[in-house]
Amino acid sequence: KEEYERTGDNLSSVTLGIERTGRLITGAALIMATVFFSFGLAEAVVIKAIGLGMGLAVLVDATIIRALLVPATMRLMGGWNWWAPEPLARLHRRLGLSEEPFYAPDPAAPPPYEATPPARRR
Repeated sequence: KEEYERTGDNLSSVTLGIERTGRLITGAALIMATVFFSFGLAEAVVIKAIGLGMGLAVLVDATIIRALLVPATMRLMGGWNWWAPEPLARLHRRLGLSEEPFYAPDPAAPPPYEATPPARRR
């Protein structure tokens, strides 16, 4: 959303968002799918079924839905991607939610302490 507010270009905003989050989401999905598929080694049939079903669901979500359907839908929706209903926008403003940090560090300020390597023992 920050990129859309900065540029007003939906296509570059969606592309940048997928570029920045794609590896993280895919990595997390692979870890989760591995854990869920490991439930398939259990003796109980119910645990096996749940593990295999959840593993497949996570893989489908990470590949087909997040890689194909979400970007295509966001491209079709254009500016509607970034619209929020007024009650939610009002709540957002009232709570003071922001993507900006609470404080901006002064780039000219020196670090609070100097790190020194520990002395060697002989």
